[in-house]
Amino acid sequence: MPKSISDLSVDELGGPGSVLVRQRDDHVELDRLLRGIEAAEGVEQNDLLRALCRLVFPHAFAEEAVLWPIIRKHVPEGEKLTLDIEREHQQINELFSDLEAMPSQDPDREPLLQSIFELLRQDVRDEEDQLLPMLRAAMTDRQLRRTGVMWSIVRRAAPTRPHPVVARRPPGNVVSAAPLTVVDRARDRLDRLSDHASPIVARPSHIGSRGLAAVAGAIEHIPPLTRGEHPSTRTTRR
Repeated sequence: MPKSISDLSVDELGGPGSVLVRQRDDHVELDRLLRGIEAAEGVEQNDLLRALCRLVFPHAFAEEAVLWPIIRKHVPEGEKLTLDIEREHQQINELFSDLEAMPSQDPDREPLLQSIFELLRQDVRDEEDQLLPMLRAAMTDRQLRRTGVMWSIVRRAAPTRPHPVVARRPPGNVVSAAPLTVVDRARDRLDRLSDHASPIVARPSHIGSRGLAAVAGAIEHIPPLTRGEHPSTRTTRR
């Protein structure tokens, strides 16, 4: 069994800019944010949760749109392993959607957060210990760096919110990027205003964010955005 990428040096991972280095850097930041959220509450926790979403969902989108298709091509076990992780991503999307709909004082919020955190940590281990070491063995340093550039470009222009209805695979997820990214990033700004601005600004910001959530929900159900989905990751939600 190849060594976990968490145990390898930057050079062993293909050098600076390698997709494996970029993946691991995001995982380190993920761990930092999870520990911060667990120690925070109120508005501070909400800010950290938004930061978590801005990390998790673009990261996963870039994996599903760029990295997993490459792994399915180069790694013999790639189809099964990427499908397992896509299922984890689908669970994470659905749980985060539940969290978005939940009032901040709901007693079920904390158990839901812990379920999300457990899944995120399991996802990191599955990637670093199983899937990504196989990619390291299958690709040259140059290929890993080239893939890292593509992955980073896609990540910067990816949605920042959960979208459980959208396909986890191309072409659906790729087609969804442009409209959902615009809506998500507008919601991010409105939600921050809702938490930090004066009441005269906070209330309409909250209403605006809810309205954009409805827009995103309608966009998710446009048929091209659900194409490419594996049956086992297709949501039953409407």
